[in-house]
Amino acid sequence: MGENDVWGDRYPDLDDSHKELLSGGGLSRRFSRLPLWISHPSNIGAFYGLLISLALILPYITTEEFWFPLWIYHASLLIAATTFLGMVSRIMNIIFKRMPVSVNRKMLYPMPFIGFTLVTLISTELMADNSITSFLSWCILMIPGPLYIHLSWAPRWRLLCMLEDGLNPFEGIEVVEKDYSQDISEVAGEDEELMEVVEELDSEE
Repeated sequence: MGENDVWGDRYPDLDDSHKELLSGGGLSRRFSRLPLWISHPSNIGAFYGLLISLALILPYITTEEFWFPLWIYHASLLIAATTFLGMVSRIMNIIFKRMPVSVNRKMLYPMPFIGFTLVTLISTELMADNSITSFLSWCILMIPGPLYIHLSWAPRWRLLCMLEDGLNPFEGIEVVEKDYSQDISEVAGEDEELMEVVEELDSEE
């Protein structure tokens, strides 16, 4: 499917900038293919909490004698927290009607791995276990998913729901697209392969 697939094809009257806003990056395009009731921000938050919980199984197995009840307890807290934060983002977007924005990939994507590393170091007693380090490691581990949902997916989900209800979410709103072609040319010079890589990365959210 193309860059502006799914909803863009169903509503051909939308201009390209609005289709681009609906489709978002690669992750948002995958979520937009799901039924709206499944892709609700709280459900996406719960899914992120589940993924993080599954990643924590190994450190729990190797460091805890009775690991399963403790893992179930912490996994339940994680999933409940990310579900709640997804719902909060949805409610806030209903009130403020903010448009989706791109997240900073370079900052956001490494955070779960950093948090997972800190949790592992604390569990194996290679790092001091106190209230500050524990709170910091769990926050770094948990926050990327809810932050993505708050900035990007919850606003986009509201727009998709409005289209599904036959409403035009862009009425009276002009979306201005930034032209990146000159910036890419300055970075890549005459290297066509490098330009293709930069353009592909830029298309991801």
